[in-house]
Amino acid sequence: QVQLVESGGGLVQAGGSLRLSCLASGRTFSVLAWFRQAPGKDRDFVAGITWSTGRTYYADSVKGRFTISRDSAKNTVYLQLNNLKPEDTAVYSCAAKPNLVLSMTAGRFDYWGQGTQVTVSS
Repeated sequence: QVQLVESGGGLVQAGGSLRLSCLASGRTFSVLAWFRQAPGKDRDFVAGITWSTGRTYYADSVKGRFTISRDSAKNTVYLQLNNLKPEDTAVYSCAAKPNLVLSMTAGRFDYWGQGTQVTVSS
């Protein structure tokens, strides 16, 4: 059974930091990514990483503030969120796809976690 389980969300003040984790199990994936969705808005791509080489790619809005990484031994992908802003408030979800094609489109990802809430206060 394929599972993606996120953790690490919470409430933080503007300028603060959080680290999100996504534990993947059930099969191997080629690309894992983080998306976020704020109330009343579309789901947006945040960052992605290739499992084999660790190549990363980011949305322009988070470059320089967020860092995606993976720990192969723990089957876990991380998203380090620094210098958080109120507009970063959203449900952050982990997504995975088995083929090695980089994508920022939610519909290209086959597997999803349940999401974790990040709230940034001003």
